[in-house]
Amino acid sequence: MEGLFKEFYDRLVYFSLQLVRDQAQAQDLVQDAFITYWQERESVLQNRIAIKNYLYTTVRNASLNVIRHGKVVNAYVEQQGTAEPEELSIMDAIISSEVIAEIHIAIAALPENYRQISVMSYLEGKKNQEIADELGLSINTVKKQKHRALELLRLRLSPELFGLFLLWTAS
Repeated sequence: MEGLFKEFYDRLVYFSLQLVRDQAQAQDLVQDAFITYWQERESVLQNRIAIKNYLYTTVRNASLNVIRHGKVVNAYVEQQGTAEPEELSIMDAIISSEVIAEIHIAIAALPENYRQISVMSYLEGKKNQEIADELGLSINTVKKQKHRALELLRLRLSPELFGLFLLWTAS
């Protein structure tokens, strides 16, 4: 169970967060989904895809229930113009959370010096000079290590994911 939690928790929270727009609420919903899975695990096929589908469906349903109830409904209607998200936006949210999870996994697999600079640059949005100052490196070292990290990420990620990564970091 701990392995499942580590593998899916962050991406499920990100998925739920896109729907409910509240970090604490998203975390609670994901924790509840794992508890529900644990209680019903014998009725779920014991393979990774079935468990993943179960968890996403549980989080989606719980997130939609939150949207339907309480004050969130009014804020969501004003923001989105509908009472609940369309199925396409739910699929986009799932795909987005899976892509970001794969990118995080690829960055985490980089050698330490490349990983640290990549996290600071691509995930935290820091400028090269800020990274150089924080790490006590020259700006040229930061640029070279970022370039090498990109080369390694290109090898680790599929061409499509690498393209999405470049688009994501450019925005």
